[in-house]
Amino acid sequence: MAWLVIRVRSDRGVERSIRETMSYLNLTKVNHAVIIPESETYAGMLQKAKDFITWGPVGSESIAQMIRERGRLPGDRPVDDAAISECSDYDGIDSFAAAVASGDAAIKDASELKRVFRLHPPRGSKGWGGVKRPFSIGGALGNRGEAIEALAARMM
Repeated sequence: MAWLVIRVRSDRGVERSIRETMSYLNLTKVNHAVIIPESETYAGMLQKAKDFITWGPVGSESIAQMIRERGRLPGDRPVDDAAISECSDYDGIDSFAAAVASGDAAIKDASELKRVFRLHPPRGSKGWGGVKRPFSIGGALGNRGEAIEALAARMM
């Protein structure tokens, strides 16, 4: 299983350890997203930065869509099946996304693919829904569960 993690808030005036945790996750700017494997180490990092990020489990279809629409190669070139087959052991985006979703591969296994996905702010009338409240009470922060895929679709 894999998690999609999106940075929601800036780190101005934030404790140094939280700022470092977000940099370890490669979340250097607001609206940046990464796909990480589900593990205890990453779970601890997510809990540390829970007041500045949102996350949830993501499926292979959403990963494939994110790589196609927002994935980039060096020189800001878009990603296609040929690029994935050149820089990884997989023959296309769909097979690579399925391997990432199942935990058999990571985004860094495609050597040329940039690990950070730059997203738009959430489209729609709701927007983030409040960047200072947790998702459980109508805000944008913390664990979203399956609702992360709907948010990612609004941001692509």
